[in-house]
Amino acid sequence: MYMQAEKIREILKTVVDPATGTDIVTAQMVVNIDIQDKLINVTINSKKLEGRLKGELTLACQDKISTLYPDAEVNIHMISQETQQFSVGNGKGSLEDLSKNPLPHVRNFIAVASGKGGVGKSTVAVNLALGLKQMGLKVGILDGDIYGPSIPTMLGLKGRKPQVKKIYGIDKLVPLEAHGIFAMSIGFFIEPEQAVVLRGPKLDGIMQQFVKDVVWPELDFMVIDLPPGTGDVQLSLVQLLPVTGAVIVVTPQDVAVDDAVKAITMLMMPNLSVPILGIVENMSWFTPAELPENKYYIFGQGGGQKLVEMSGSSMLGQVPIIQSIREGSDSGVPAVIDESNPSRPYYIEIASNVNRETNLRNEVLNPTKIVERS
Repeated sequence: MYMQAEKIREILKTVVDPATGTDIVTAQMVVNIDIQDKLINVTINSKKLEGRLKGELTLACQDKISTLYPDAEVNIHMISQETQQFSVGNGKGSLEDLSKNPLPHVRNFIAVASGKGGVGKSTVAVNLALGLKQMGLKVGILDGDIYGPSIPTMLGLKGRKPQVKKIYGIDKLVPLEAHGIFAMSIGFFIEPEQAVVLRGPKLDGIMQQFVKDVVWPELDFMVIDLPPGTGDVQLSLVQLLPVTGAVIVVTPQDVAVDDAVKAITMLMMPNLSVPILGIVENMSWFTPAELPENKYYIFGQGGGQKLVEMSGSSMLGQVPIIQSIREGSDSGVPAVIDESNPSRPYYIEIASNVNRETNLRNEVLNPTKIVERS
């Protein structure tokens, strides 16, 4: 009987990691597969799973491999090392640090930030996520704006509740899906008129739940809509996830630029070191429907360019004030998915530029480290 390590690896993709909700291969838990005659030894990095869950995971792996090779003797070895070397058969291994990132199956975490509220940050975040999806990428959006969650309304998910799924005896939340992207928001759990009044530790707890207790699928991008300012949620994020880069949203006026500078300064602090992918200047000009060639610079000009020069990043795009943007957001049909919306090309350009800058960042810079909790 000829047994192949790659076939075993494929069958193990049907076994789910209870900590992340994804399969154990994608979650990089399969450390080694060794075959000797009729003996199969599989080493699994069980990380911090409880003893009962380790037992259930062992049985699940044995059952799957036995369906593939019923005459083989299958041994599953559970280890809990923080840094592992992955290898299949005699293939070359590579070091993967699994001690920190709770979502190793998400390739890029993009924070959408602003210093000031009311600049259209959530609208940009939603349309960015949908623009990346339209490029054929797998995308999720995490609503980190705990005090003012807008994502449910903008994605047409108002009133919907996430389902609870048991993963090896642990209750996990299943993100809702809209227009092909996956979403999680505190807005799914509160009434529309309910005020969220929370101090720092509670905010941190919610962010941890949305990262660790949600069954996020494999994603190319997770877009994270941050609240305005430089507070607890921003700090919790960089302590939870290796943020690939940040997109800063600003309007042209000086008061918005001044506050955006503070957000950039925070992200660029040596102990955070979150790369700034670029600037989105929102509400750059107003064009009335009856005069489509006219531009009125209601909030001034040049604010976004100031931030580009200050941060050493690029201009990802400018978006004018167009009534249909507001209408689409309020009705749950964002501009990107409405091909007749005149603002759609602006957001598609932003998504394309974010994808380009992310790929460039990943080529030239080391992965962002998660900030140690003090």
